[in-house]
Amino acid sequence: MIPASSFAGRQVVLFGLGGSGLATAHALVEGGAEVLAWDDNPQSVEKAGAEGIATGDLREADWSRFAAFVLSPGVPLTHPKPHWTVELARAAGVEVIGDVELFVRERNARAPGAPFIAITGTNGKSTTTALIAHILQATGRDTQMGGNIGRAVMTLDPPAPQRHYVVECSSYQIDLAPSINPTAGVLLNLTPDHLDRHGTMQHYAEIKERLVAGSDTAIIGVDDSWCAQIAERLERAGRKVVRISKRLPLKDGYFAEGTDLLEAVDGRHTRVASLDGIGSLRGQHNAQNALAALAACRSVGLTVEEIQAGLESFPGLAHRMEQVGRKGHVLFVNDSKATNADAAAPALSSFERIYWIAGGLPKEGGIEPLRGLFPHIAKAYLIGEAAPAFSVTLGEAVPYEISGTLAAAVEHAAADAGREGGSEGVVLLSPACASFDQFRNFEVRGEAFRQAVHAIDGIEPIGGTR
Repeated sequence: MIPASSFAGRQVVLFGLGGSGLATAHALVEGGAEVLAWDDNPQSVEKAGAEGIATGDLREADWSRFAAFVLSPGVPLTHPKPHWTVELARAAGVEVIGDVELFVRERNARAPGAPFIAITGTNGKSTTTALIAHILQATGRDTQMGGNIGRAVMTLDPPAPQRHYVVECSSYQIDLAPSINPTAGVLLNLTPDHLDRHGTMQHYAEIKERLVAGSDTAIIGVDDSWCAQIAERLERAGRKVVRISKRLPLKDGYFAEGTDLLEAVDGRHTRVASLDGIGSLRGQHNAQNALAALAACRSVGLTVEEIQAGLESFPGLAHRMEQVGRKGHVLFVNDSKATNADAAAPALSSFERIYWIAGGLPKEGGIEPLRGLFPHIAKAYLIGEAAPAFSVTLGEAVPYEISGTLAAAVEHAAADAGREGGSEGVVLLSPACASFDQFRNFEVRGEAFRQAVHAIDGIEPIGGTR
């Protein structure tokens, strides 16, 4: 835990007592703050009280005595309208911050030189964060990973000069972190997302820009116009900007050419790393993730040799194009985290002959946006509530069966793929749906897929269990 000593001896109010909120409350208490916490969920309030956190209805509190209001990132700050606690804080002139801001202040106070890499973007954040942390850990560096992935940021070990922090930041967390100042800030890409919470695409982009604007080195993917404009704006303002592109040759920065990762300096290109043969980093989207990791790791002093070794040993992110087994020429891939069509597209574009397991609780738009990738699908195995609708979309374009359950789909897909000769076939779980009709969450669905694959006679597991 990182004791939030920046508020020692002062009174702090906190709303939101989920996992990260409760951890933040404990960090504030450990740092010497007097905390008053609340949540709309009575069970969360009861749990916090049982763990020694003072609780009370914030509608009845005297807000004039609070030094800060710590808000859970899951609670609306601005749109569709500010949460009632935000309105009370603003009326009293109390600053509204989040757990990432607390982390930033503790780093600034304890070890301002501790390498801090922060990652954001609409897509690819989690894989990039995990990849950067893996590369650092593989070199033996003291590495802490958390934020919007894995551990809540205030549960990491306290800042120390040579301790490296790799923190995934959602737009909600950035919005509550006005002082964020990473050693290297990564902005991967921007497409419309969370507009119900940010109002407009312009506002969403402005929030994301704050992370790189406060960075010593701003690493920006320039394959979309929003990010390209941000890179130009920061460069004009005198910030150090490193551009990355998964599809465009750059004059300066890092870009991908097939599986090669190239560094460009004043128009001259040099291959500095390769993704050739690295199954966990297949696809153009993973090229962007790897380029970001390359630029970030170099910015904190790693050599290209260290980075290449880390790329080669990266096991992949659980439930995201995770290779779980192989039998002969058939590869089994768990992409359970693909809970809508856009999220399923990278996996479908990364393989040529796919036995696709899809379905679950359907999202708006279904799989129609994936029509251009149908030629990659040898056969589809449809499960859950979405199966009838998906079968209509597939029509005569793709052979399919309605398997009903995930276990049946794995069994049938494995048999069909095994009968096909020739080049690699891929049994791919990439549902393009939420899991809630049959599973508690996408992690449980992905684990069920792993178990079904590992139960196949003659299977060779890849990467063990997680």
